[in-house]
Amino acid sequence: MANVVWHKKLRILLDLTRDDLDHPELPDLWDTVYKTDRFYGRLGVPVSERDLQCGGVCRDMGVEAPMHLRMRGGRREAVHERREDEERHSVPMSDEHKAYQERILRAAHEGGFGGDSEVRTRVGRTWIQTDTLVEGADGRRIGWEVQLSTIDERGLRGVRARAGKAAKNGITPAWHTDRPAYAQRNDTHWTRSDRLPAHVIARNGDLRIVSGFRVLDFWHCDTSALYPCPHGMRRCGKAHATAKPRDVFFDDMVRQTAAGTIVPIQFRAGKAVQRYWVTSADRDRLEDLDSDDTRLPPDRETTPTTGASRNRPTCQPATALSAEQDPTTPAVLLAARPLLTALPLQPAAPAAETASPDLEQRQAPTPQVTDATTGLPTELITLQQAADGAHHRLQQLDDHYEQDLQRQAWRQAAAVVQAAVTHYARTKRLNRYEVEARLRHLVRRTTQ
Repeated sequence: MANVVWHKKLRILLDLTRDDLDHPELPDLWDTVYKTDRFYGRLGVPVSERDLQCGGVCRDMGVEAPMHLRMRGGRREAVHERREDEERHSVPMSDEHKAYQERILRAAHEGGFGGDSEVRTRVGRTWIQTDTLVEGADGRRIGWEVQLSTIDERGLRGVRARAGKAAKNGITPAWHTDRPAYAQRNDTHWTRSDRLPAHVIARNGDLRIVSGFRVLDFWHCDTSALYPCPHGMRRCGKAHATAKPRDVFFDDMVRQTAAGTIVPIQFRAGKAVQRYWVTSADRDRLEDLDSDDTRLPPDRETTPTTGASRNRPTCQPATALSAEQDPTTPAVLLAARPLLTALPLQPAAPAAETASPDLEQRQAPTPQVTDATTGLPTELITLQQAADGAHHRLQQLDDHYEQDLQRQAWRQAAAVVQAAVTHYARTKRLNRYEVEARLRHLVRRTTQ
């Protein structure tokens, strides 16, 4: 049974808990709808061919669930036609889901913002139900929706519609999950944390968001650039932005989205459009870049998205483990350890689009030995082989934890190659893009 019914012909939601069904402008609405439904029943019209459907959980999930009306003990009731539709309403909220709701509200209140859980907002003739609604600064409203591992994949078919309806009515949708498959969707702005039990989520440690937040690296597309031109050209001479993953504390995310210092954007990378959360300063610089891509947008003063905390961490990130202490560390990471430098847990965004010559000299010493066949330094070939080997190992892993470790090893090895290629190209006054393309073609051809 459900308390909210969708009338297909009238295209309105009927709230059976209210005497006027929440439509005071339509007198005697209940008598009209109820008598019509009973008349269809006496004629033998199937429930699926009548005008009533579930307007609650089923409609939110994009499921058309036919219903019929009845009176029991003087109380109005709407009954599902199918048992599986009825069972959809009886699925209990998990302890992890409740812990996230409590944590969102606690983080918001600590930042001076209000909020509540399971909020139903009237929108015209329909409703929007939000897991946790945070009332932010300047009338800003952040609607947090939590989708965890206990949720059926089929229950996410209506995400784009629900997020779009919320955005059109002044609620910024913020969807959070612990499933990588959900976080990779592009139907709304997703964030993801590691899968944790309820008692860990609820405590006051530093819970990290490991996916969904980005920092934008702005750079000029010339021969010294570290990134390939997104337009597929050698070097177009214009300014571009590259989105780089960055961890952020969950509590800081809640407070800063309410304050407006972290905002959602749609970022175009080639032909694809991705949805990320970024700082408001990065968003403003991206807007400047979109208006004029012939020069880099001016720097803006930024407030760190997160800083040091006195709280104990809720979960220990994989990057904090030592390769020697962790028995599950892949062999590629141990082998490449002399070539790799440890990445910080939350590195600061680079101050310029390219590294300084002094830094490059420290990260990538000048190659000394040259391969007689290819003319390229043997050290570049070795570094590229190590990076390709780390990437090949990543593709063969199935375990989520091992993939995170191996992905870190691959990114570190790739960064070493990039720095070495840049330094070599500058030293020899060569086109960096051509050197990189030649190196990759050589190494991958010989390994096939």
